[in-house]
Amino acid sequence: MIKVCVQVHEGTSPITLVVWAESITQAVSLIEGRHPGRNVRVVFPIDPGEFFVSKETGAGRARRSTAAPRSWDEG
Repeated sequence: MIKVCVQVHEGTSPITLVVWAESITQAVSLIEGRHPGRNVRVVFPIDPGEFFVSKETGAGRARRSTAAPRSWDEG
């Protein structure tokens, strides 16, 4: 199981969601299903320390992120 942040572009400002799924593809598909017709993108870079999570976390979960995504320059 993995945890990634995705952005959903609705209107002028995107929302960032944290998604738990079996793969990055499944995470994007899950959010695309909940937000049809919207542009959904994975937020990079992915934090390697938080990428893999235990199965107890639950596949297919999503929540709004409270942290702003980092840019490549903030490393």
